Amino acid sequence: MQRRLPSLALLLALLAGWEAVVRLAGISALVIPAPSAVFAVLWSGLVTPGFLWQHIWVTGAETLLGFALGCSIGFVCGLVLGEVEPLRRLLWPYVLATQVVPKLALGPIFIIWFGFGMTSTVVITALICFFPLLENTMTGLQAATPEKRDLFRMLGARQWQTLLRLKIPSGLPVIMAGVRIAIVLALVGAVVGEFIGGSEGLGASIIAAQGMMDSTLMFALFIAIAAMGLLFYQLTLIIERWLLRGWLKGTIT
Repeated sequence: MQRRLPSLALLLALLAGWEAVVRLAGISALVIPAPSAVFAVLWSGLVTPGFLWQHIWVTGAETLLGFALGCSIGFVCGLVLGEVEPLRRLLWPYVLATQVVPKLALGPIFIIWFGFGMTSTVVITALICFFPLLENTMTGLQAATPEKRDLFRMLGARQWQTLLRLKIPSGLPVIMAGVRIAIVLALVGAVVGEFIGGSEGLGASIIAAQGMMDSTLMFALFIAIAAMGLLFYQLTLIIERWLLRGWLKGTIT
């Protein structure tokens, strides 16, 4: 907790400076609202039944569903491409080509295919989460030292045994780094997907607030999105520490 005190002090100083500049300069709330007004709107949205919590739930569900789908497919594809080199040489250019196309540009196509609502947003989110897990899984599989690989080969281990008992455990830190990247990108993907075709969620609420020229509400929604992102990231860190602790315990014993 003491290590976080400097960051907390910096945040409070920035908020105080922001409040002072807005009030002393007389800046319009349409341009930059004061933090006190933003937090008042945020608090009102949280305590009003059915207003903000519904949108938070929708965005959270889309984020977690897209994250789970994209990470699962990315992890499996990373295992396959990492283990089968001819297949990797064949498919890698096409995989890379699909990632350089902006997902925002694919939004209208997904709306045509899947319609407005949660499905299109989950697909966009999954596509964004797919590549970090694919790349980090393929990289993590190479983390095992040649000596350990030679030992498994000398003991007559099959390819799948070497994969499960050596390569995946050795590459777990790299793979989990991809998971941490993916959870942040998942929230970005969910919000961007709601920009395009969502009727509910924090992204759709930002578009609605923009239409009403309500900058205070938009800033309040930004804070809600940032808080969700920090929460998801911290949960991912807890899971990562638990997995790595179990891996280290297994290697020691």
